[in-house]
Amino acid sequence: MKPVAPYLLLPVIMLLAFPLMSGPSWIALTVAGLAMGMMLFLMASGLALVFGLMDVLNFAHGGFITLGAYIAVSVLAPLTGWVNAGSWELNLMARAAAMLAAAIVSGAAGLAFEAIVIRRVYGAHLQQVLITVGGLIVADQLIVAIWGTQPLPLQKPAVLRGSFQLGGAAIETYRMAAVVLGLLVYAGMHFILNRTRIGLVVRAGVENREMVEALGYRITRLFVGVFVAGSALAGLGGAMWAQYQETVTPAIGAEMMILVFIVVIIGGLGSIGGCFTGALLVGLTANYIGFLAPKLALGSNIALMVLILLWRPRGLFPVGGR
Repeated sequence: MKPVAPYLLLPVIMLLAFPLMSGPSWIALTVAGLAMGMMLFLMASGLALVFGLMDVLNFAHGGFITLGAYIAVSVLAPLTGWVNAGSWELNLMARAAAMLAAAIVSGAAGLAFEAIVIRRVYGAHLQQVLITVGGLIVADQLIVAIWGTQPLPLQKPAVLRGSFQLGGAAIETYRMAAVVLGLLVYAGMHFILNRTRIGLVVRAGVENREMVEALGYRITRLFVGVFVAGSALAGLGGAMWAQYQETVTPAIGAEMMILVFIVVIIGGLGSIGGCFTGALLVGLTANYIGFLAPKLALGSNIALMVLILLWRPRGLFPVGGR
């Protein structure tokens, strides 16, 4: 049975922040933190699986985030009419096309990267760090060669622009959409990992790879599928984050990798539930501290990670227990 205490961190942090600010500010910052956390979860969940199941330190994960963002730009550029239309159906189709393309192309890039690079360094952590950092640099340069160095604008769909009132606070519509999408992705991953045969095999592979192979499952193919899924989720998260920022730069993936690794470490390697909780903690902490003490915002999430690791050295919900 999973410990209850880590689940209480989210409500405790929200309750502690409440008396330190006005009600509308607390509502706005809480929604902003949850939205940021959901987008971080999309980017980090794939790495959590790859790191936890395959034992691969993939610093090139940021390249898939950047690729997803640029694919979204390329898909939405000819669909400007749909993006700016007042019809939610056209907005939804344009956004769905961009998200789907980002996931598919990033997943395909992940398949090629696993076959060409990762497969040769399984079990060698130092080599993984060196070769995946090199892969991130190469990916960034390829992206620059294709799309250039100038920031590219990326508009939100018309129906997701603007805000609405909630408890006296102005809530951005896009942030609520990000929360909904993040919840749907988490629910889907939770269902697959806990209610399907392939999920059972994945979780068993985390615990005991040799036993899974002895039962006749081709664990290598499973690993490839996990890597592709993780890359696709990174691309999806990158597209979401780029639309939130309304601009895309070649550094978007590298900039997010610090937060992504913090989320994975806080949650516990290989734990999707831990990744989900860790992402929300990081999002809320960044927004609360950024409002209350802007000078401390930069190091707030590192401090959060240190405190959690002092309490639970393997993260909040490590696979296999404490």
